[in-house]
Amino acid sequence: MEKNETTTKKSNSIIKSGIILSLMTLASRIMGLIREMTKASFLGTSMFADAFTTSFMIPNLLRRLFAENAVSAAFIPTFKDYLSKGDSDENKKSTQEFLSATFTLVSFLTAVVVLIGILITPLLTPLFCDAPAAGVENFQQLFELYTLKSQEITILTRIMFPYLFLISIAALFQGILNGCKIFAPSGFTPVLFNLIIIIATYVLSPYTANPARAMSIGVLIGGAVQVFFQWPFIRKTGWKTTFTTLRKTFTNPGTRKVMALIAPTIIGMAAYQLNDIVSTALANRTGLGIASSLQYSLRLQELILGIFAVSIGTVILPDLSGLANERKWNEFNQMLLQAIKIMTLISVPVTFYSLVNGKELITLLYKSKSFDEASVLLTLGEFRYHMIGLLFIALNRVIAPAFYAQKKPKLATYAGITCFASNILFAFILVAPMQGNGIALALTIASGINTIFLFIFMKKMDGMNGSEIFKLVKGTLVYIIKLVILSVIAAVPCYFLRPVLLDLFQDYSKIVSQGLPLLISVVIFAFIGVAELIITKDEVVAIILRKFLKRK
Repeated sequence: MEKNETTTKKSNSIIKSGIILSLMTLASRIMGLIREMTKASFLGTSMFADAFTTSFMIPNLLRRLFAENAVSAAFIPTFKDYLSKGDSDENKKSTQEFLSATFTLVSFLTAVVVLIGILITPLLTPLFCDAPAAGVENFQQLFELYTLKSQEITILTRIMFPYLFLISIAALFQGILNGCKIFAPSGFTPVLFNLIIIIATYVLSPYTANPARAMSIGVLIGGAVQVFFQWPFIRKTGWKTTFTTLRKTFTNPGTRKVMALIAPTIIGMAAYQLNDIVSTALANRTGLGIASSLQYSLRLQELILGIFAVSIGTVILPDLSGLANERKWNEFNQMLLQAIKIMTLISVPVTFYSLVNGKELITLLYKSKSFDEASVLLTLGEFRYHMIGLLFIALNRVIAPAFYAQKKPKLATYAGITCFASNILFAFILVAPMQGNGIALALTIASGINTIFLFIFMKKMDGMNGSEIFKLVKGTLVYIIKLVILSVIAAVPCYFLRPVLLDLFQDYSKIVSQGLPLLISVVIFAFIGVAELIITKDEVVAIILRKFLKRK
């Protein structure tokens, strides 16, 4: 009886932590969108917006490749191994030595990379910089624009490169806290980070050469805040973040294990990050504002995806891991199909609504003096092509973890690498005829290819035979077709009401002229959609209700 109560308490604790992290992630996505709205207000789709997008990508790329990857794939499992050995004085000492060695390793290596990065930035800049030819009268003007943009990217990159050092320390702190089952402080730091950038942009812009530099300084301050905010919580755990000698650092068995674990995963992550590099380089060479408008579009898509993907994943995916551990493959397959249908139920209607009302959404969120009608149309085209791929991205968020639940991550990694290679290939093919729209479409096509390969690799999963895969694919396709039909029916009234609503409120402020038509149309769309689901007696709605009622 006591054992069951302990298990129940642990389960409730995990659920509670998952809900907290979901809320934190959602808050971070919202603040990230507000950060992009701030950038749109100050920079629009100007040369300085492109310069900031490019400059922030370089240290951010290294952060994703090393800091986050090291913590998730290597540090936390090793740290937990130390903690599992008990509270003896000897083990505490060895654990502290491991933490000190890892802290020293991260600090030393990232400091070296930052120093080298700052020095070689002028050599990296030409890879991502090209002056736009549109509106340029002569070669001298073209050269001047190229020089100005190149210099700005160099300056901004050098300002933000130390962010890599700060965020790597912050990621290590997060790993220590998560290893001690403390999640809230680390979950809140991205919210603080985005808030600091927003404040810095407003406060420092009058005192800097342009708002992009103010935002860059905000990135640096935000990284420092992420470190110092977590530090008091580290102290409460009793563990110390102290330095040791480099000799002890590189000979510590725990640190050596971390380095051994992280090496294989860097290959897969590097392929993913190569996407950002190539896409940004292509965007910068395609035209003015393409790189920044793609970022605005992606940020909006990420918010829409994050609103439901994080929450649904938190509620459903732990069940997949439990069923895999118990080797209940029939229930596992059924749960996977349910999860796929839930993602489809939300992503398909959201896609159709966004295709109808995307312009009003972008105008409401981004349009300002710097982000004019041309910027709206530029972002709108890319947003539509991004949103077509929302279903594929949502499905990948469910299917890939199913491989992890069965401890077969290589299969998901192979599918991911195929996706990334496809993205680069199609981006090169489509960028010339379609410009930024082509880069957005390439990501959608690659995401669809990723989904297809995940279904193909299912034949290597436990409990999956030919008939089970056929049942899963058939159930998915039938449900997608059903949702497409229902979404089209719900979207038709919104499409014809859209110009009427816009004309009705056109003389009011932006919030009213764009916000009220959006609100009215979303209510109409949702009412029709819910009515359709009730009439068709959709079983997935009942599953969702049971899941959330069970959690409560």
